[in-house]
Amino acid sequence: MTLALVDCDSFYASCERIFRPDLKNKPIVVLSNNDGCVIARSKEAKVLGVGMGAPWFKVKENYIKNGGYVFSSNFPLYGDMSSRVMNILKIVSPGVEIYSIDEAFLNLDTLDKNFNLYKFGCYVKGVIKQWTGVPVRVGIAPTKTLTKIAIYQVKKMEIATKVLQLNTQEEITKALSLTPVHEVWGVGRRLNQHLQNMGIMTALDLAKTDPYYMRQKFSIVLERTIRELCGERCCDIENDRTSKQQIIVSRSFGQRVDDLETLQPFISNFVVRASEKLRHEKQKCSQVSVFVRTSPFNDKKPQHQGFNSFQFYCPTNDTRDILNGAKIALKPIFKSNYSYAKAGILLSSFSNEDMQQAVLFQDPDMPKNNSYLMKYIDAMNDYQTQIYFASQNTSHYSPVRQNMVSPRYTTSWNELPLVN
Repeated sequence: MTLALVDCDSFYASCERIFRPDLKNKPIVVLSNNDGCVIARSKEAKVLGVGMGAPWFKVKENYIKNGGYVFSSNFPLYGDMSSRVMNILKIVSPGVEIYSIDEAFLNLDTLDKNFNLYKFGCYVKGVIKQWTGVPVRVGIAPTKTLTKIAIYQVKKMEIATKVLQLNTQEEITKALSLTPVHEVWGVGRRLNQHLQNMGIMTALDLAKTDPYYMRQKFSIVLERTIRELCGERCCDIENDRTSKQQIIVSRSFGQRVDDLETLQPFISNFVVRASEKLRHEKQKCSQVSVFVRTSPFNDKKPQHQGFNSFQFYCPTNDTRDILNGAKIALKPIFKSNYSYAKAGILLSSFSNEDMQQAVLFQDPDMPKNNSYLMKYIDAMNDYQTQIYFASQNTSHYSPVRQNMVSPRYTTSWNELPLVN
């Protein structure tokens, strides 16, 4: 019984390199929305001492001086490259669980007896690199937690093939002894401190503890972690992804917004994006909420935050209905004497799109609820937005600051790379 974890190496930075071969071996950092903090670093940037989450203005001067490159976050590019990697994994493995944008677990149980799994891991790594340009690491082990340990060892030991299989008990024990307990999957900062106070410093120390005792003292989650470290599979591959219970789309603004005429179109943009996600989940929502807030870090200006919801007569995933609900919810919470730093919308109270709730009396303001029309619009906007709703912001102005964003090489016809 064997699982694998495929982990993209410095994923955001690697995506920026795919269409920029001149950046090979160059330091790269990717910044958060509004170019505020570092959210991704290449290996070379880490060597320069750039920390994860570091404020960009603090590290900018020294980093640029040492020849570093910087990019604003380009999530259309990263999301598309992630989809390409995951689609390859679904081809080569009978069971795939997408864990995050740059990680996926593979079920290799059916391959265990017929293939050399280490060579299979090397094959997967090579195919992904050849077909997408994204470098990956592969950890192979009996349990999910041990695959995480294998990935950590690949990073720490700088294994040339970027593939490590923990097969025998001797291999597992050695890897656990070389892994600090805070690197164990699921061990956070507070739990790490408690464990170290108990003298548990490595993953091997944790594996040797009594799982029943640790369950009583901490949680059943830690008990499962211990059992997985000992080779007992407690967390299997989840092929059927659980539907989301909420969808949130929000942004912090690089430039403050202080009038409703400017804010409303951005709220509409958030609604359109959230509605697309809702339909992708094959769900309808019965409630849309809007929130706005000023910057909590500016003590010199008055503070305000507002939250309001609108309830639909019946569930809908029609963008027009949700736009109308968000507009109604926004007006009571907007105050004209404040400068807003962040806003967003929240969709909730979901139900399956195939279930239609009947209403006895037809109301003129009833939701339009035309799922077929919305699906046609989604199909037309799949790679590049062609159809906008009238209340959206379609101008190039945005209060979100992204001054160093790279082209959307794979999702925009107008931004395809040019070859001379």
